[in-house]
Amino acid sequence: MSTPKQPKNDKPLSVFQRRWRKFKTLKRGWYSFIALIVLYLLSWLNPLFFNDEALVVSYNGELRFPIFASHIEARDLGQRKIGSPDYRALKLQYEEEDAGNYVVLPIYPYGPLENLLTDPTLDGMRPPTAPDGNHFFGTDDRGRDVLTRLVYGFRISITFALAMVFLSYLIGMTIGAIFGFFGGKVDIFGQRLVEIWAALPFLYTVIIISSIIQPSIKILIPLLAIFSWVGISFYMRGEFLREKSKDYVAAAIAMGEPNRRIMFRHILPNALTPIVSFAPFAIVGGISSLVSLDFLGFGLPAPTPSWGELLNQGISHINSWHLVVFPLTALFLTLLMVVFIGEAIREAFDPKVFSRLR
Repeated sequence: MSTPKQPKNDKPLSVFQRRWRKFKTLKRGWYSFIALIVLYLLSWLNPLFFNDEALVVSYNGELRFPIFASHIEARDLGQRKIGSPDYRALKLQYEEEDAGNYVVLPIYPYGPLENLLTDPTLDGMRPPTAPDGNHFFGTDDRGRDVLTRLVYGFRISITFALAMVFLSYLIGMTIGAIFGFFGGKVDIFGQRLVEIWAALPFLYTVIIISSIIQPSIKILIPLLAIFSWVGISFYMRGEFLREKSKDYVAAAIAMGEPNRRIMFRHILPNALTPIVSFAPFAIVGGISSLVSLDFLGFGLPAPTPSWGELLNQGISHINSWHLVVFPLTALFLTLLMVVFIGEAIREAFDPKVFSRLR
């Protein structure tokens, strides 16, 4: 008689796995997380979908891929003009000639920097023009397609916020960890210096720098980061002050572990709760800061696709409703998804058993 098989014991889940499982049960945050990740990854393929460059051109039996080429002359493709080809016009020309040549355009064949003042789709109208069958979100006051600039602006905004938050958290975590671990005079004098730094007026500093040099994304990211690390340093300092009094830190010290290893190998993994919980809300702040600076004219240089710059145009052309409604809607939905993600992460890290979010 065979003995019944004993059921295998399930492997216990780690703390991260339990939090991740709880995060996935919070549908609002989980679906927002999936949607934002998918949209951000797709945004790196924008040139394949939103571009005034052709994907493929076949001319006299020779295939060309303008989207991957540095420069192509219009005359090399049989177009009677000097300079870069107009691929939408070239497509119509090939169809009229019916000589076996063809052009494959992106789904939405308008570029983020392309000036459409002479484009026949505007039918001689003065921009900004309202949405129509060719330009789904209309054009701005320089004749550029609003939908394309919104799509490219999404990628710039998210990338800017992620880079800024990463750099500011790196600075804040390091400084807060040093203050909390060493304490004493290091903490006292360090905190006074942080308070002095936090009192510096951020907007005035940006205005002064913008008057000296033209701001760019490589300048604005560290500029915002060095003014945004103060808050997270306070949380990290508190976590290190709490964790360094525990037995595992005393054991590491007794074993002769160096301070750097104790700080970043033993204490830091147990002090990441405020980092993870506040990161989505810091991303909201990063996006809002960039939009605000662009709106005020101290942000990214023209003609960079920017939501704030479109909103500024909407104020200047208050009757052009599409310059206000569409950028505000894109900004609202993006920030809403990030806030939902932040709420779900905060709930997943909450030690209470019962969830407040459903």
